[in-house]
Amino acid sequence: MKELLISIVEGLVEDKSAIKVDVEKNETTNVTIYRLNVAPDDMGRIIGKQGRIAKAIRILMRAKAVKLNEKIMVEID
Repeated sequence: MKELLISIVEGLVEDKSAIKVDVEKNETTNVTIYRLNVAPDDMGRIIGKQGRIAKAIRILMRAKAVKLNEKIMVEID
């Protein structure tokens, strides 16, 4: 899942070396949280107009998670 998120984001940003994904597992709610960090100059490219690109990234990640029977959340910092 982490590799999928990185591959999606690599196609959107200019500074690929600044991509960082932290994975955190919440045991009480059984949700895996993916925290995405990119360079400040690339933040607008990840969020998109009115958050459309960020929403699309979350939809793709959730679709893959459903196939794997996981619960996930993607946070963009």
